[in-house]
Order: sequence, then structure tokens, then C-alpha cells
Amino acid sequence: MRLWRGVGWVLFVVLLAMLAAVVVLRKVSNPLTSGTLTLPGLQGPVSVTRDRWGVPHIRATASDQDALYALGFVHAQDRLWQMDFQRRVAQGRLSEVLGEAAVPQDKFLRTWGFYRAAQAALPALSARSRRLISAYTAGVNAGIAQGRLPLEFRLLGYTPERWTDVDSIAWSKLMAYDLGGNWEDELLTQRVALRLGSAGVKAVQPDYPAGAPTILSTQELNLPAGSGPAPRTGTAVLPQDAQQQLRAQLRAARSLGFVSVPGKGSNDWVVAGSRTATGRPMLADDPHLGLSAPMLWYLADLQGPTLHAIGATIPGLPGIVIGRNDRLAWGVTNTNPDVQDLYVEPPGAPLTSRTEVIRVKGKPDVRLTVRESGHGPVVASSSDWGDRQARDVTLRWTALQPGDTTFDAFLGINYARNWSEFTSALSHYVAPAQNFVYADVDGNIGYYAPGRVPVRSSGDGSRPASGGQGEWTGYIPFAELPHTYNPASGLVVTANNRVVPPGYPHFLGNDHNWAEPYRAERILQLLQAGAPLTLDALARTQHDTVSLVWADLKAPLLRTQPADALSTQALARLRGWDGNETTGSVQASIFEAWLMQLERMAQDEMEAGDVTLTALAVRNQLGSNGALCRAPGVTDCAALLRRTLQAATTDLSARLGSNPERWTWGRLHTSYSKHSALGGVKAIGWIWNRGISTPGGTNTVNVGRPEPDTYRQTHAPSYRQLIDLSNLNRSRYIGTLGQGGNPIGSHYSDMQRPWRDGDYLPMSTDPRDWGRQELLRLRPTP
Repeated sequence: MRLWRGVGWVLFVVLLAMLAAVVVLRKVSNPLTSGTLTLPGLQGPVSVTRDRWGVPHIRATASDQDALYALGFVHAQDRLWQMDFQRRVAQGRLSEVLGEAAVPQDKFLRTWGFYRAAQAALPALSARSRRLISAYTAGVNAGIAQGRLPLEFRLLGYTPERWTDVDSIAWSKLMAYDLGGNWEDELLTQRVALRLGSAGVKAVQPDYPAGAPTILSTQELNLPAGSGPAPRTGTAVLPQDAQQQLRAQLRAARSLGFVSVPGKGSNDWVVAGSRTATGRPMLADDPHLGLSAPMLWYLADLQGPTLHAIGATIPGLPGIVIGRNDRLAWGVTNTNPDVQDLYVEPPGAPLTSRTEVIRVKGKPDVRLTVRESGHGPVVASSSDWGDRQARDVTLRWTALQPGDTTFDAFLGINYARNWSEFTSALSHYVAPAQNFVYADVDGNIGYYAPGRVPVRSSGDGSRPASGGQGEWTGYIPFAELPHTYNPASGLVVTANNRVVPPGYPHFLGNDHNWAEPYRAERILQLLQAGAPLTLDALARTQHDTVSLVWADLKAPLLRTQPADALSTQALARLRGWDGNETTGSVQASIFEAWLMQLERMAQDEMEAGDVTLTALAVRNQLGSNGALCRAPGVTDCAALLRRTLQAATTDLSARLGSNPERWTWGRLHTSYSKHSALGGVKAIGWIWNRGISTPGGTNTVNVGRPEPDTYRQTHAPSYRQLIDLSNLNRSRYIGTLGQGGNPIGSHYSDMQRPWRDGDYLPMSTDPRDWGRQELLRLRPTP
């Protein structure tokens, strides 16, 4: 009894210490959200009203620069650690604070030169963009000067440096990488071709299905349809050591969260008033990106004398990235054209070099020599060619080219009043190429796919080029990029699917550049059902979890001869299933576990863990009794189905118990929002990491592809918006976690459950819709 009393006192003291720590942490880390602050650099007074969700509604009267200043200030208040970490990633300076383990990542980042590309982009921007970026920078530095540093800085023992204008551009380069990693496809295509031949490439990277939806039809193209671009040839085979060097860089990129996930993508669509109950357009968007804690996006409402925009921002970047102003709305998904090429330089090709010094916490500096050709950075080298001469492999990529004016495009969109001004802004867009949907209060809708897409002298960009082949001769002219305005169909749907049908005269990318058509097909099914569309109908579409992959695979899967009693029970449950992957569905668990096994069917032909097939590739193999089904002890696809079903049920039994009644999808499938630097540290990662059971699966509209082996959902709709052009303040939006960066703050994860459950926040500039409010007044220094 005395022992328990002693333990109780110890626990009581520990609890008091923890409560005291929480009080201190709240005091020093939580932002000041009410009262008055006098700040240098403002031209006039600014009010920052945070609503019940912590969304700032910024009102500046003297200048638009003041509105951007205030945005920088609140970004620093709520997300300073996230901003500093993103900046360090772009700079390749993680080792300074994380130590020796981060050196491979810094080497990759310095070799590619993301921050140097940002430095080169700044002088190319317009005077207006430079003014707005500088105002934002001043606001960030005013926020840093408040001294209320997040916990991460205290744990890692350093303080953030002052923000610079280049820092604001730098993260956009990393976003371009995350949304445009074609070089990885080049490497994979070559390796598959060497092992399996051209037929194997088609099996692993199948053609986009004939008749599947494209974003634009032949009738909607503003270009005369022809025979399409001529086939091109010319590739180089990389030696093993060069491939290994490139794969090491891929591992470094993946460790930073830049992961190529089959089916990762986004949805957006716009419908004309002829299809809606209000008679005015409606627009929806939900970009699918990697989950993180804190979340990537930060919701904000900005108003200056001429800048009136609301939507999703990214901490570190000025302006609204996705959203609306008081005249028009826009949404984006990834286009993913082929904008990266690997080149094998001839022996003795002229190169420039520089030395990068990587400072390492607690260790000596690391010196890195970075070399570049006219194409770009040297990313691999080898002497193991047929003639034994040394050659370098270089990378050319639109985002590393000088003259990147993408910031002019995004800031210009914030100000645009009509289609003409909108497209004029997009003409400055460089990377990453995106599908923009558009709607305005006058009833117009449109679509444009801006960005620099190279025109090549030869080669299709699918494999490394050599000997002067595949040189870029220019870019597709802006006026000839895919676009449409007020299409007769009254509907534009994008889901990372193929952009244009055969006949488009320019080369955008190979079939494996496009996502499988399942999401696009399902969205079209729902939007074309017949009834006039409402915002609630669009919300149901965004949250739809019916799997067309199941509909595609149902017939061959149900013909499987089960190997044991558990497989028999599982198969019986799948019969009659409607394919709806809800959290309470047992069938969803069985199907996704089975599909996960089938997606590995090429791993015996390739290196284990190296190739994960898409659902479309699985369908093609099962439908044709394809060669990839065969493996040691497996003679055909029927035998493979029998074995993989048994493996899936065995796995589910080990995870969830032997009773299939308990195999519900929500017990297995949870979101995983991980802290970028500390989330993987077992002792403390739980403080920041967040998760919740989630519906959806592979290629559902509400996408929820499970991570192999863990079933966690690491990529998801990272932001959702629904915009009603008949009454803009009836629009809705939401993020995955919350506005704050403090893990014990009230707005760190308060959006997570509504996000999962299909709810939204009012995307309104009317204070009557904001609920409980906190007002912070910013005043210029006298």
C-alpha cells in the first residue's frame, strides 16, 4: 500500500510538471491573436481577425503590400518552424541542425541546386511581384522578431535567421519537384526494358486506355487536329554504377517526403450554370499531396485596396495559391507533362564546377563539388561504358532554367478580373505545369494547362538521351497549350488523367505520365447523372469512395478458387459488394489487401520492392493471363489469384484477428500526418504526428491508397474547396489538420475530424459567418 502511495506521489509530481510545461509552452509559443502591435514597415493600419478555426481575415486600407505584410506576419506566428524547415530543405542546410544523418539529403539538394534556381528567378519577376514579395518578407521578419519560437527550435537548439525574398521562391522549386518527377520514370523505364524488353515496359507501364476520358475532347481543342507528334527514337543505356548513384538520390528525395505514389493526384472540375441549380457556375478542387504535420496549407482571407482573395496559402509563399477573389475562382491539379530529361554527355564535354560547403552539427564540414553542363547539374558519372571512356549524366528540367516567372502568374491570378486577365497571368507560368479550371461571376468557365513544356529535336523523353539527341529546341507556345473557354459541354473535369486525345500536334508526355482514368470516370458518372447540380452534390462527389477499380477487377477476382477456409470466407464477402470503401466496410479491407498483393507481381522479375504495378496494369495482366503473373510455383494468373488471396487474408488475420467480422477498413486504414523532422523519433514524434481512420482507397475520388505493408494513408486530399459563383460567400473550404503549428495549440488539428467526415468551413469574407473571433490590430511604427 505504501508502495502505491509512493508511486502515486511520483505520478502526481510528474503530472504537475507536465501541466507546468504545457502552460509555459502555450505562453511562449502560441501566437498573440488579440490586442495591438506596432510594427516597422507597415504603411497603414491592418486588422487581423481570426475566426473560430483560426483563419485570419486580413484587412489593409493603405496598400496591398500591407495585406501581404500581414500574411507574412501570421504565417510566422503560426508556422515558423515549418517555414524554416522548408527553407533549409531548399537550401540543402538540414545537416546544420539535424546532424550527420542529413548529409545525403543536403548533397542531393545542393547538387540539383534548388536554392540557386530560386535566386536566379527573383530578378526575372515583375516590379509588382517584387514589391509584394518584399512586403511579405518584412512581415515574416516582424513575426520572427516577436520571439515566440516554436518548440522545435528549442529542442534542436537554434534560432531562425531572417527571412529573405529568395526564401519565398525557394519552396516553390521543391513543390515543382514533388509534382514533376519524370526523371524517376526514365530510370525505371530503362531498367524494365533491360530486364523485360519492350513488352515488359508496356506491361509495367500500360497505355492509357482507348476511349477513357481525356480532359479535353477533339472538339474542345483550339488547335487543328492532325496526326499528332511524330514518333521519336534515340536512347542511351546507363551503366549500373550510374543507375546506383541516381537511385541513391531518389532515396534521399523520398526520405524528404517526395515520394512517387501510383494514383497520387488531384481532382478539380468546373460546371457551367446550365448544369447547376443556381444557374451560375460552380467549381471544386481537392489537390492530393503528402500528409504532413502541421498541414501544408494555411487558409487565409486577404483584402487590400485592390487585392481581394481568399483560399489556401502555403506558409513561406505570398498570396493565395488556390481559391477565389470577388470576381472569379480557380482550382489546380497536376498536369505532369514530361519536363525532365537525363542526358549522357559525350567524353570531355565542357563542364563548370563549384564547391559547396555543407556544415554539419557536431561534425567537420563536408565539401561537395557540383559540376554542370549546358543541360544542367551532373547527377551521376561512370567510366563503365562500352568504350571505357568517362561520361557524365546530367539533368535538364524546366524548373531549373533561368527566367522562372511563376510567381508573376500566381500573384497575377489573385488580381485577375476576367478570363483575359486570368490567361494573361497564366502566360507567365513556368513550373510545375498544372491544370487550371476557371469560373467567374459573369457565368463563364474555362480551362488552361500552362507551364513550359519542352519541344525536343528527337526522342520522346522516356529514357536517357545521348550524343546530341533529344535536345530542347524551345517550348510549346502558350497559345497552343491545351485550353478551352465556355465549352459546349458545360463541364471540365481533371483528375490527372490524359489531357488531350490522339491528334494533338505537340508531345506532352508518354501514357505513363497520366493517372489511370478511374477517378475521372467516376467524377463524370456523378456529375452527369442528370439532376441540376448543387454545392452539396459537389461535396458528395469530392467524398465519394466507390471504387471503379473493384468494378474493373471484380470478374477475375471472383473466379478465384480459394486455397483455405479463410480465403473462402473472404471471397464470399466480396460477392455482391458495391465497391464502396467506407471505414466500416470489411470488403474494402479484403479488396485493398488483395490488390496490394497483386501489385507486387512484377517483383520477382525485377528487384524486390522495386516495381509496384498500377491497378490498370494488374487488370491488363489478369485479363490476358499475362507473363507477369508467372513466378516460381505459379504457372498462370489463376494460380496467382489463389496465392495472393491467401496471402492477403493471412495478413489481415495477423493484423486484425482471425474473425473477418473485425476486419473493418477503419481499423486498418488511418491517415498519417507526420512531422517533417521529429515525426520519426519514437520518444517524441507522437507530440506532433496525427492520424484518424479514413475511408477511400486506391483510385477512389476521395483517394485513400494505402501505403504498402502499413496500410497507412500518407497521401490524401490535402485541401478541399467548393465555390459557388452565384453567391461567393456560400463557398466552402477545409484543410487536413488545422491552422496552427503548436501541437498543444487549439488550432493544431481541429479540422482533422471535419475533413474526414465530409464537413467544410465557410469560405466567406462576411464576418457574420466567422463565429467566435479574435482581433489583432497592427499599427505602423510612428
